[in-house]
Amino acid sequence: MQISAENIFNEDTSVAPLRLIAMRGTEELGEEINSYLTHWAELSGHKPHKYLVNAECPRFSSGDGKGMIKESIRGADLFILIDVGNYNCTYNMFGKVNMMSPDDHFEDLKRIIQAASGKAHRINVIMPILYGGRQHRRNYRESLDCAFALQELQAMGVDNIVTFDAHDGRVNNAVPLMGFDNLMPYYQVLKKLFRTFPDIIPDRDHLAVISPDVGAMHRNMYYASVLGVDLGMFYKRRDFSRMVNGRNPIVAHEYLGNSVEGKDVFVADDIISSGDSMLDIAYELKDRNAKRVFAYATYALFAHGLDAFDKAYAEGKIDGILGTNLTYRMPELKERPWFYEVDMGKYVSYFIASLNQDVSVGAVLDPMDKIKKLLEKFKEEQQA
Repeated sequence: MQISAENIFNEDTSVAPLRLIAMRGTEELGEEINSYLTHWAELSGHKPHKYLVNAECPRFSSGDGKGMIKESIRGADLFILIDVGNYNCTYNMFGKVNMMSPDDHFEDLKRIIQAASGKAHRINVIMPILYGGRQHRRNYRESLDCAFALQELQAMGVDNIVTFDAHDGRVNNAVPLMGFDNLMPYYQVLKKLFRTFPDIIPDRDHLAVISPDVGAMHRNMYYASVLGVDLGMFYKRRDFSRMVNGRNPIVAHEYLGNSVEGKDVFVADDIISSGDSMLDIAYELKDRNAKRVFAYATYALFAHGLDAFDKAYAEGKIDGILGTNLTYRMPELKERPWFYEVDMGKYVSYFIASLNQDVSVGAVLDPMDKIKKLLEKFKEEQQA
């Protein structure tokens, strides 16, 4: 089926009536998804109604919690939207305010799944930041958090997991009998980049794509391929003689690739946590006389604050950072002149509607045609 606004969502052909639960911290994105679904249902001739279901996870003063679904979901194709990275959510425990950790969010998710078990026709979890995703492989006497969490959800009756830009998508091997989709927002990122910086020239002489490390090569290789530009890479030289916070510290970022002198550079990664690596790379690229440096991270967390990025922007070391609205962004970040938000609401809505219609999601997963049209239109506008 060709995806369009007119046929993407039709209640007559749904697997089951679609219902959406937006967990704490995802209310804004949940409302946006509901708006798209309502609009598409109306286009298909159905009376619009709200797909969001009222649910909550209240806490006792001792810290214990419970999941409550306050509307009927019997026979529903239930989608649960959760942001395990939203540290802005809090709860009271023994009179003190506690910030919700990924562990707290994951436990609340399991509470809601328990409340829905035996009632919903199918349970799907939309988890943009994959719980435990940064602990995706095991070395010696270590936990394997992400794989175990996925197996736990499968055992609870979850049919599909949908995540975005997983730190390592191979973790889906832990649940080979459960639906697992790792979506990559390539088209949405390029669309935002070109609209924000219309003077970018996407050719080999004026633009280069650089991977910040070996693990991010597959992301940046795709961007370089569709844009037809050179690909370079930094690799992290570590001190394997000592451990700091459970990891071998990075000694330096070494560059492999062609010259970036006079070129705009685009760097893509899955997450900006402390941001130290991204800043180191930006400074290294500027030392190599790159014209402008644009960075993208699906999850712009900035766990160590924004001061270092403010300084880099003021010094002309970095020219723009793109990040999605798939996780919590601190209010100060949204006000920064160097930050540009990539809205993912429509993309998530497309995928939810496709699953609910039980149709191929190939057109959603493979954005190649849309990127080609985007590049053609962008080049025509530059020549006009």
